Amino acid sequence: MGQKHSVRLQPVGIDIEVDEDESVLHGAFRQGIMLMHGCKEGQCSACKSFLLDGEVDMDPYSTFALPDFEKDEGWVLLCRTHCYSDIEVELFNYDEEILRSGIPIQQATGVVEAVEDLTHDIKRVVIRVPEEDAIPFKAGQYVDLKPHGADFHRSFSMANAPSERGRLEFMIKCYPNGRFSSLLEKGELGPGDPIDVEGPFGLFTLRSSSERPLLFLGGGAGMAPIAALLRQMHEEQIKRPAAFYYGARTESDLFHLDELRAHTEHLEDFRFVPALSEADQSTTWPGETGFVTDVADRLEADLDEVDVYVCGPPPMVDAAIAMLERRGVPEDRIHFDKFTITAEAEEEESRT
Repeated sequence: MGQKHSVRLQPVGIDIEVDEDESVLHGAFRQGIMLMHGCKEGQCSACKSFLLDGEVDMDPYSTFALPDFEKDEGWVLLCRTHCYSDIEVELFNYDEEILRSGIPIQQATGVVEAVEDLTHDIKRVVIRVPEEDAIPFKAGQYVDLKPHGADFHRSFSMANAPSERGRLEFMIKCYPNGRFSSLLEKGELGPGDPIDVEGPFGLFTLRSSSERPLLFLGGGAGMAPIAALLRQMHEEQIKRPAAFYYGARTESDLFHLDELRAHTEHLEDFRFVPALSEADQSTTWPGETGFVTDVADRLEADLDEVDVYVCGPPPMVDAAIAMLERRGVPEDRIHFDKFTITAEAEEEESRT
């Protein structure tokens, strides 16, 4: 471990202590301060902040996330920033309710309990962690998974409710040559195998201070954190009206339909709307067709007073945000979890 330094976060006035060997973002997570973040690899700019005072250095990062002229002005990426003195940082992208309600990150070694096919390219993976090492989390958050002894990790959102202590359920999309998912496809990571877990991370959680209706937009394995939120709503009998628009290519790409339709009975006011972008003309699909964002735009007449949660691949998330902004939804009511591509170009695996 290196020398420790104080980090003051403005304008919220929070002080944390960070080691020189860790990033400011990781140091905040370790102490339960949930700063805004995305990829944690210097690729997305979600944690971009302004250095007011102090000496820092940064690990390698993408200049798309932080152009050279912004670095020269004093901007930093907290996921890449190491302190070499006490520093003061101004946050520009934060949610104070979430910022102060984080859970300190923990590490544990669990065991893969189950690997099952949900679709041709999405697998359900269940990991069991000893109860004494169970990692608490909030619905909508994610953890880093590392095959025991491996030199890499991948990040995936939990699909289950936090009440299931010691149990972690995931919906993992498989990619050609994906470094993690190929282990699942080849049976090289399966029931009985140890796996290291670190977390929780993520801001895709219900804001308890709001009672506005909820609009969920998801695609592919982006169903995972939304499923967790719906399961939380069922368990806690949260009565906020909610609609879930889920996009898939074909009917064979849909899954968990029975549970999602059951939520229409479990939840007080819930609608589930699946939409197929490539509906097979030879089938008699009775539901909506087209891109899920277009379907939601067409069917949702009033978006003036909603909180929106969007999760899926980047094109879907970008299209959803553009649609919501055009419809006048304030930025602070749009919460999204965008899949990010791992820094190694040949390993195209999503965050969920």
